[in-house]
Amino acid sequence: MSIDLVKKKYEEMLMNLPGVVGVGIGLKSKKKAIKVFVGRLPEERPQPEQAIPKSLDGYEVDVEEIGTLECLEKRRGLLEGRRE
Repeated sequence: MSIDLVKKKYEEMLMNLPGVVGVGIGLKSKKKAIKVFVGRLPEERPQPEQAIPKSLDGYEVDVEEIGTLECLEKRRGLLEGRRE
């Protein structure tokens, strides 16, 4: 199965896990991987049903902490002096 189909198959499940803010496709060790973006990594090990899997259908999963997301349009409005 292609990595695009694997991402599509598991994206909703991954997005429902605590702390997950995005899912994508990237590289890990020069191989295609499913990227899972989290706001911040948990301090404690999550329960098994809430843990991000290490692989999905043969593709490695790479978890990346990216911090808080902010809407770019809202930010542009603030920079240009608009209020929303």
